[in-house]
Amino acid sequence: MSHRILIIEDDPQIRRTVDIACQAHGYATDVAGDGAEGLAKAQKGSADLIILDIGLPRMDGLELCRNLRQSHQTPIIFLTARNDEIDRVLGLELGGDDYVSKPFSPRELLARIAAVLRRGAQGQSDDALRIGGLTLHLGRHAADFNGTPIDLTRREMGILMTLARRPQQVFPRPALVDQVYGIGTDVSDRTLDSHLRNLRAKLVAAGCTDGIETLHGIGLRIGACRGA
Repeated sequence: MSHRILIIEDDPQIRRTVDIACQAHGYATDVAGDGAEGLAKAQKGSADLIILDIGLPRMDGLELCRNLRQSHQTPIIFLTARNDEIDRVLGLELGGDDYVSKPFSPRELLARIAAVLRRGAQGQSDDALRIGGLTLHLGRHAADFNGTPIDLTRREMGILMTLARRPQQVFPRPALVDQVYGIGTDVSDRTLDSHLRNLRAKLVAAGCTDGIETLHGIGLRIGACRGA
């Protein structure tokens, strides 16, 4: 069964180029030309991955992602013509899985699509991970601490999953970036720090005050997760 890709892009030429490339690669596709139409189609939940332009009419891509993440965890790859790092940072913070800057080659985009879909499939095949009172239900993208649910973005879940799978290992920051965001992905320290800050706040709010340990100058590892 082929994966279905939803392409949300207002530029007709780019939309058609991406559509043709995805179909040639064996993917089923659906398209939308503005943010409102894209959100309506995305909320149906039939897409396995969304290609999302940031600069959309009727609702920009960042706002669309923010709305969608309230109820859906469909993987998202952002397309952006903007050079400002803040757009990329915001996209990843809001729950985007990757981004491709315009102009791009269809070959590069297809490689990013395959990588994101592959990471999602690996997550769905895993059993729950338990560290102290923290439980990660990887297949259904859920987490709880001593029964208290923790609402995590895909990136936050990826960080916890990476650390929890190797509880004795200290991950240098570049190694953690490779595991969570993908090898070769350009992720700034600011982006990683933002995700870690938000993740720690959510863990503490659920009662897990020792979820992630920082060994200064070395890296990060999962904590005992026993709480206060």
